[in-house]
Amino acid sequence: MKTVTLLLSILALSACASMPTMDTLLGTNKVDEEQPEELVVDVITESELDEQTVMARTRDRNIDAFGSMVKPSVMSQTPGAYKSIPLTKHIGHYVTNMANDLVANMEYVTERTPVAVTHFSLIDSDLKETNLLGQQMAESFAHEFHKFRMPVVEFKATQFIRVTETGDYLLSRDFLDLNNSTPIQYVLTGTMTKHQGGYIVNARMLGMESKVIVASAQSFIPYYIVDALMPSESSRQNEVVDGVRIIRGE
Repeated sequence: MKTVTLLLSILALSACASMPTMDTLLGTNKVDEEQPEELVVDVITESELDEQTVMARTRDRNIDAFGSMVKPSVMSQTPGAYKSIPLTKHIGHYVTNMANDLVANMEYVTERTPVAVTHFSLIDSDLKETNLLGQQMAESFAHEFHKFRMPVVEFKATQFIRVTETGDYLLSRDFLDLNNSTPIQYVLTGTMTKHQGGYIVNARMLGMESKVIVASAQSFIPYYIVDALMPSESSRQNEVVDGVRIIRGE
């Protein structure tokens, strides 16, 4: 009799354990509440600004399959951080490669032939229009050619130093201040073409008298490199609005 009573008690306890609780029947049992997804900001510190890291993050997080920026990186955690693809290169790096290409296929130009460098023109203009990219590339090419020991002529240099309230200057863009008999045998010039994602740059070295191309190079400069160039405040005074140049007075 005691054995039967013990078996019945065990069966009763098993049945109670398997029965659904009130919370289960009412659907009020506690589960882990789903936490909202945190906004992940891709922060890149200065120690991580190597080319391999930047390219990996750019490929995986910033650029979609069509080459458009999806989510820019944050350069640092400081206020006003520059939100863009981290720049490990600038215009000078692209000009260095182009200068190497020019020297590799250059003819007749030696360490004794004076060379001049002009601004690069927009190809769909009247070739008398440039921008900040074309101006800075000319400065970088002059630097690169000097490294190759080419005699680069600074034809914008005057015969005097102009002392003003804002500074002391030797260079000028006023043709009346310049010497019109500067000895130049070869000149570097080129064009720029706006392209989806950047600029196509065409550079060529010409004989000043013969107009024969003695060296040439071509490169593609991405927009995020070009956009890193920022015009100075003084150059913004003369703005173009609806095709009309607006000159702002004091």
